[in-house]
Order: sequence, then C-alpha cells, then structure tokens
Amino acid sequence: MRRKLSSTDEDNEGSIADLSQPSHDSNQRTFSTAKYDRARHSDTLDRRKIEKTLASDQLTSDAWMPPANVQPTQPKRSGPMPAPQAQEKMPELRVWRRSRTNNPWFCSFVAFTATISSILLLLFVLRSFMTRQLDSKGCDMYYTRSTFFNFADFDTEHTRFATKYSLHLYREIGFDEDPKVKGVPVLFIPGNAGSYKQARSLASETVQYYYNTVQQDKEALKAGATSIDFFSVDFNEDFTAFHGQTLLDQAEYLNDAVAYILSLYHDPRRSQRDPALPDPSAVILIGHSMGGIAARTMLIMPNYQSNSINTIITISAPHARSPVSVDADLVRTYQRVNDYWREAYSQKWASDNPLWHVTLVSVAGGSLDTVVPSDYAALTSLVPSTHGFTVFTSSIPGMWTGADHIQTTWCVQLVRPIARSIFDALDVHRPSQTKPRAERMRVFKRWYLTGIEETAERTLPYKEPTTLLTLEDQSNSVNPVGKRLVLRHLGRSGKPRAHVLPIPPQGIPGQKKFTFLSNLPLEENTDGDHLDVLFCSVLPLQPGHSAAVFSLDIDLSDGRPGSTRLACKNAASDRILLPASYRASVQPFDKAPPFSYLQYELEDLGEHQFVAIVDRASESSHAWAIAEFSDNSQSLVQVNAGLQRLLMFGTKVRLPAQRPLVMTFEIPALHSSLLAFSLRLGNQICGDDAELFTPLLRQHLSEPHESRFFVNVKEANVSLHGIAPFMPPPLRSQAESNGVSLQFWTDPTCDSSIDVSLEVDIGGSMGKLVMRYRTVFAAFPLLIIALVLRKQFQLYDQSGAFVTFMAAMDLCLRTSLPLLFLALTFLAMSLTVSSTPASTAASTGWLGWGSNSTESAIDYTKNDLLLGSQDSIFWFLVPLCGVITAGLCIIINYIALTVISLLQIPLRLRLFTSTGSKIDNAKRGSMPAFAATSPKRRIITASVLLLLVSTVIPYQFAYLVACIVQLATCVRALHHVRENRSEANLNFYNYAHSILILMLCVLPINIPVLVVWIHNLAVHWLTPFSSHHNVLSIMPFILLVETLTCGKMIPQVSPRLTYVSNILFFFLAVYAAVYGITYAYLLHHLVNIIAAWLVVLHFSGSDFSLSGLGRILDGEDDGDVKKRP
Repeated sequence: MRRKLSSTDEDNEGSIADLSQPSHDSNQRTFSTAKYDRARHSDTLDRRKIEKTLASDQLTSDAWMPPANVQPTQPKRSGPMPAPQAQEKMPELRVWRRSRTNNPWFCSFVAFTATISSILLLLFVLRSFMTRQLDSKGCDMYYTRSTFFNFADFDTEHTRFATKYSLHLYREIGFDEDPKVKGVPVLFIPGNAGSYKQARSLASETVQYYYNTVQQDKEALKAGATSIDFFSVDFNEDFTAFHGQTLLDQAEYLNDAVAYILSLYHDPRRSQRDPALPDPSAVILIGHSMGGIAARTMLIMPNYQSNSINTIITISAPHARSPVSVDADLVRTYQRVNDYWREAYSQKWASDNPLWHVTLVSVAGGSLDTVVPSDYAALTSLVPSTHGFTVFTSSIPGMWTGADHIQTTWCVQLVRPIARSIFDALDVHRPSQTKPRAERMRVFKRWYLTGIEETAERTLPYKEPTTLLTLEDQSNSVNPVGKRLVLRHLGRSGKPRAHVLPIPPQGIPGQKKFTFLSNLPLEENTDGDHLDVLFCSVLPLQPGHSAAVFSLDIDLSDGRPGSTRLACKNAASDRILLPASYRASVQPFDKAPPFSYLQYELEDLGEHQFVAIVDRASESSHAWAIAEFSDNSQSLVQVNAGLQRLLMFGTKVRLPAQRPLVMTFEIPALHSSLLAFSLRLGNQICGDDAELFTPLLRQHLSEPHESRFFVNVKEANVSLHGIAPFMPPPLRSQAESNGVSLQFWTDPTCDSSIDVSLEVDIGGSMGKLVMRYRTVFAAFPLLIIALVLRKQFQLYDQSGAFVTFMAAMDLCLRTSLPLLFLALTFLAMSLTVSSTPASTAASTGWLGWGSNSTESAIDYTKNDLLLGSQDSIFWFLVPLCGVITAGLCIIINYIALTVISLLQIPLRLRLFTSTGSKIDNAKRGSMPAFAATSPKRRIITASVLLLLVSTVIPYQFAYLVACIVQLATCVRALHHVRENRSEANLNFYNYAHSILILMLCVLPINIPVLVVWIHNLAVHWLTPFSSHHNVLSIMPFILLVETLTCGKMIPQVSPRLTYVSNILFFFLAVYAAVYGITYAYLLHHLVNIIAAWLVVLHFSGSDFSLSGLGRILDGEDDGDVKKRP
C-alpha cells in the first residue's frame, strides 16, 4: 500500500540508506537508479508496516488472490517488534482481522443474520399489507358521453401559464352541448399526475341529475337550485406531490382561471344566464388528491380575488402533511398554507377571519387508498367542526365501501352524493351562488355522515306538524309504557293501522332514547303503501278548526265518534340508512334495500306525547319494524381495559339475552391507526323463522368521521384511522379522541345472549406499517451508511487500511448500531411521554424534555420527530426499522458490487483483445493507476456543469451525473484492483465504493424533483425552476467525484481532523433518524457538507495553490506523497 509517510518514516528511510551503501557508490549511481532504489525501498517499508499493523489474511475469492506464479515478497524483519501495548490500542482491528475484510464480498455471520432477519421481516410486513385486514371493493364504474370545450382565448393576456396549462368546460352529449355558460360555476382540480378528464363522472352526474330530477322539482328550483357549469383544468399531468414550486404555479393559474370563469358570466356573448339573477361572484372547487391542496393554496396567493371561493370539496387530499418531504419548497408551502388556515380560524371575531365564509369537506378513501395515507386527509388540526370535517367513503350513506385513489373519481356511489350535495347547497339568488355557511354545513353533514354521530342534527324539533292523525281508541292499539313494539308481516290486516307508543315523561331516572328499525323505507307526506313514523301531540277539538292546515290527513277512526286527533310530525327526514343484514348478506354494499333507522334522545321529543307507527300497507309482506324506548345505561358499555391489556389478553364481553335493540361498546384505549384487531361474534340463537335480521356491526370513530359496517357479522377486521404517526394535534377547541366505538344491532326478539371477543391481529397490525412508514427508507439508510463510513475513516486514520464496506458494517452491527438504536428507542419513548396531552398548559414530559417556555399553546410540529409515534407502546418500531434498513443497506451494497463487477467485464475483455494476450505481471505492476485527463479539461467540465446548474438545469440533474461518474470510477478502480493487486488499489476501491453507496442512498431524495424537471421538458415548458439552482448544493459533490476520477486516495489525517469527521458522520446519522423523515430534503445538504469536508481532506495532502490544484485534479502528488503504482 502507498500512502504519505510520516516524518519519522522519512528519517528512518534516510538513515537506512546511509548505512547500507558506501559513500563512493552513491557518487557513481545515476539519478534514475537512485530514484528507483528509493521507491523500491519505500515499498518494502510500506509492506512491512502494513503487515505489522494489519496482518491481512489471504483472500479467499479467486478474483482477489494473487497470481499463482508470483511469490509474495517476504520482507526482512529489522528492528524491534512492536510493543504489546501498541497491539492493544486497536481492539477492533483484531475482530477485523478475523473477518477477512480484504474481500468485499465477504459477509460475516452477524451481517448475514441481520440481512436474513431484514428480508424475513420485510416480507412478513409486505405480505401482511397485501393479504391481511383488506377491505372489499364495492365501487361501480360510472360511464359518460362527454365532450370538452377548450377556452383558447384564456391566453397569456390572462395568465403567464397559458402555454403550459389550459381550461376546459364539460358538456354531456344528448343533454347539453352548448358552450355558453348558464348555471353555477364549479371547477374541478386534478391531482398529482392527474388528468382534467377525471372530472367526467362527477360532471356527468350533475348534468343528468339536473335535467332528470332538479328541473322537474319546483321546490328545489324555488330554493335556488339551477344547472351547473362544470369546468376542469388541464395541468398536463404535473407532479405536484414532488415539487412545491409547481404547486404554487398551479395555485396562481387557478386564481387566474377563477377570475376568467367569473368574467364569462358578464359577457352576453358567452352567457345564457337569466339576467334577473345576480352574476356569480364565487366558484365551487372540487379537488382530487393534490388538487385539494392546490385549492387551499389559492387563498394565500397574491392574485387571489377576495370571496371568490367559499366551498371546497376535496377527495383523497393529504391536508395534514406532505406525502413526501424531498423538496424544501413543498414542505415550506405546506407549512405556510396550514399556518394560514390555523391562524384564520383562531381569530376571536368573525370579521378578522378571512376564511369565515369558507366550508371545507375532506373525503378519504380509507385503507384501499395505497397512494396517499388516508390519515393525512384529516382536517382536525386545520378547520373547526363549524367550518369543515373529514369523512371516509365507508361512512357515506348508501356507499359503505372504501375506494382507492383513482376509484374516488369515478365511483358511482361517491359521485352521486357529491353531486346532490352541491345542488342542495346552491342558492342562485345570492351572488355567492351558495347558501350561507351554516346551512351548507348542514347539507354536507346530511349527505356525507351517517346521522348517528353525536353531533348530528335532527330536523324534527324544527319542523311544523304536517300530518293530522285521527284515531279511534278501540281499533288502534296503544303500547304499554316501556314495552318494545315488534311488528311482523306488515300489511297483514289489509288496511291502515296505527301502533302508538307513549313517550316517557322528562326527568324520570335513567336517560332514555328512542330507537326504531325497519326494512321498509320511510316516506314523507305521500300516499301509498308504506310505513310512517309520526311524533304526535294531542290536537284540541275546537269549533271551526279545519284540517286544511295539514298537508296530510290520516283518518283511522272510520267516522266514529270519540276519536282522537293528533298533530304529528313525520320523522322521514331524519331517516338513517343502514346496510341490510340477513343470512345471505355478504357485504354492506350489496344491492339489497337498506334498513331504515331512527334515533332520538328523550329531550328531542319534549313537545310530543306519542309515537305513532302507521302501517299503511294493503298486502301482507315479510316487512317488519321494531321500536322501543331504552335506557342509555343499558345500551352503552365502556370497556376500561388499557392498551397493554388489550394487546396481551384482548377483551371479551357478552350481549345479554334481555338487551336493547342497539348496544354500543366504547373502547377509549383503542385509537391508534397502527393496530388491527380481530372481532368474533357468537351465534344468535333465534331460528330462521323467528329471526328478523342478523347482527349488524358499525365500527365508529368520532374524529375523523369514520364508520365501517359489517353485515351478518360473525368475524370482522377492526382497523381505524385514528391517531397516526406524524399527525399534528387537533385544534384547541376540539376534544380529544374517545377511541373506537363498536355499535351492534341485534334482533331483540331472540332470547339468547351473544359472546363478543376482540383480539389483536399481529399480522394485520404489521401490514399497517407500510402506508405510515414508507418514507422511512429515504432516511434510515443514511443513518446506517453514515455510521459505516465513520467506522471506515476511523480505522483508516488509525491503521492506514481503508476496510471494505462489509467489514465496517460488521463492526457497526456489533457495537455502534445497537447502542445508537437503543438511545433512539429511549428518545422515542421520551417523545411520546412529552407529547401526551396534559391538564396543564405545558407538559414537562420525561426528563423534562417536554417543557418549553417559548412554546405556543399548541405545537403542531411535536410529532414530526423520529418515527412520529404518539404512544410509548410502539417503542419497538425504532429497532424494527433499524434491522430492516440495515439489511437493506447490505443488499444495496451487494447489488452495487454486482453491477460494478458486471460493468468491469468489458474493460477486461477490451484489455485482453487489444494486447492479444494476457499482460504479464511485470507490465501489470508498471501500469498507471488511472489514465487521467488533463486538469484543464476537468476544470472546464466542472465549470460548465456548475454554470448549467446556476441557469438551466436543477442541481438534482448534476447529482445524477455525479452518481454515474462515481459508478464509472468504481468500475475502473475494481479493474485496476484485479489487474494490479496492491493494497493501495484495494484501499482506493473500498473508499470509492463506500462513497458510491452514500451517494446512492441520497439519490432517491433527488429523483422526484428531477422527474418534475424532465416532465416540464416533455411538455415544452422550458422556464427554469425558481429554486434548485444553487451551485453550492452540488459543487462539493462534483469536486469530490472529479478528484476520485483520477484515482486520488484521501490522505490520513491527524486525530483532531479525525474527530471532525466522526462528528460530521455521527450528526448525519442522528439527523437522519430524528428529522430525516419529516425533512428529508435536508439530508442531501448534510451529505453535501460531508462531501465538502472530504474535498478539504483531499486538499490537505498538498499545499493549496493553483498549481497544486492542477496536480491534484491530474492525479499527481507533490512532495512526499508518492503516486500509486
């Protein structure tokens, strides 16, 4: 091995030369002979020193064995043997010697075990993700006959992005093919790599629903409903999820588009709108995926027109945090937008809130969405419940199924409620074209929520009596107080019949509620064979009182005297749809007619005395109905078991034989989105003839609004989107989560108990890690690589041997990595304790780390650290991710070795064919290390690349070029190792190979922005990025790679400089673990700093000057540093 000799070595070399040669012989020798002897003697000293300190084992691989016909030189031992104390200075080297580290392919038992464990764990997690706790797909495809009109006059006079983006108007063939605007403007915004044609399903539904239903509904037209002009934006499938500047560009263009759309209604040539109506002043926005984020970003842009947006509906949009954090502009834009919305809604007075009139609804697809974690769609940290909410598609009445990321744009069960909710929110008589904010929120909650939520509003208390019910006491039954009403075979009497339940008086012990369930629909104020549920009060008989004030008169007295007249309100408007549950039911989204369910608290019925169930069916059927008043204490059971107990033993409860129609089990400890459970329900012993319906289960989470239904339930997979990693805490005004609730509807006529058991599903829980921790693999590998490089440089500066990547990995797996992961585990536990809500304003947390006198009331970034877990029960995630990433780093190393070896084969073939025979050992030993180009050419190449970075190309492109050049350097280094098997060549190859591994781990952070740039070139958008042109972000990499292209080995440095290297690598490792997932873009800059430090170390081997710079770039050493053979 050739390296720079110390001053002691030079002095020893000079003294040995003086003693071994007479003085008169030195006068007769030529300069070249003396130079050759000096080099040969130095080589002997180098080999002797290496053998004393390293005692390298003979290589086991044929590729690394010396030729058979070459006998290794046995240096003559001179001088005293090294002291035992010197041999004990580096105990790690004794382990290193035994691991045959000269062979880069060698894998120790520890590394092999870590790799196998990593592969098995990763396969187990992926298999669980793909096979366990899977939701069924129930979406139906929507088909359209669409056409789009492009607004060519929306050009550069209106927006600077006219050459890149475009605006379109949707029209349905066969309904409306006129390009003139005539209704309320709605703008669809596609998401990441989305198409403007994704608006077809939703736009087609609005057109067909208007012409088939709304246009014939005079009441709806009178209330302000009208047609909808559906616009869509073509972003040329931009990658907004990867690039913050692209997101800002889209938001600016959308504001220009909104201004242009509103101007169309002022132009008589472009509009057919009724001139008596006010011109629109606002546009309804519907955003899919990142389109929803672009919609919210519009309100912070300088070109935003005040009050031009008041209604935003987003679908599968990651509101809470960025799906990836590889771009600094994207992370800052997210922070800026979210801070603006939080600050707006924290104002005390409505006049100070610029978003007071804005309503925001976020629709999430659930577990089927494998593109964006549905946890990120939550609005609990951004918007109060008075202005918006988050709902999962499995909660939407009539849908009851999850949807993947693309299905949400064409799912029939989803586009219908969205279209109908928009029509119900319209008021064409107002300039904003929508109802006031409070009314819009009621409309959206009625269409998107189940209606069983505690915050759900009932319309019954606000209605006026519309039905006059006349009863004759002898012909209509009055149920005793407290007795359940069960009706089978409705219509069996052949004539209308009323069943009356007295409402219990207020203030009786035990809070009561009214529940009703039937398999028949409930209709309001219509004639026909159906079921009515009426809440009635006695109407006093007064002379001259007419029934004309009631829209419906139901007379069941047959004209007999002594009848009772009741003024009733119909409860059909409060009807809650539940999926039908029978023996043949399989999925909640089956095509069977849904159940009708009603639920009222007793205080909601204070002005009524009776509940009348009116059976108006004229023929007997299998229809049934159940109604009862039950105590909340009997129907609500709270499971107080802690999370640790649930994980270890699960829980078992029993539904008693004498039970209410509905029973709810609340489990406060079960709130984590990382856990999955298996629920089993015992058989309901009732008999097929006597059983009205099979058990129905609703899994419910209050914030966000997530409900999952299970029909004919015997077994169910319980998983939720509750408290998730990295999620910011909720707003101050919103309550903490109460955990999951399990709500059972069982047939109360079956006099049998039912056992319910809940156990953790370990496999299903492991599968939940995939969506929440995918970005770990962009940060944690740098933790491993940084420690490995730290160990390599540490050993190199101590011994002069740059060990292989696997040798350093083996040492790290034995010492530093376990210690670091142990420390990170304790850090994760302390962070979970400090992030737990406390009764006081500030929580000190474990070891006092949670306290901060300058911290605001709510720290929305407190869950950004490490793995973002908010529960100490998940302490094992840190070592689990560490083991997996360690194995992945080893796999990446062997993949790189394989690629380098394969690319090196053409070099060997070319060398063999060019000479016609194999090169003998003498010629091989005299070959130059690298055929380096001139320093002027390399300086010019680097300068041109840096100039392009500062003007045209992003530095990510230059980084990709640097990775390719570094790969070529490793190929050449391996070629020279196999052709000239010296320790110096092996050291340089190990060094270049480790730098390549480091650069490859940073490459995934730079690829997304590079993809955005290439996409812009593909769509002929040549405007450079406003960011990513900082030459300092890439210059150290270029200098380091250019230095390595000439075969320049980094010199050994003093202990002080070694400490600097250790600190830099250790800081990179810690940062990658603690902040790397949330701020991944900074990892590139940290590695860039390390590259700059390595360049400084390269320059430290010679005097810094322009001539020295040229020699270094040319692969030459000056002074005492010898050129590698």
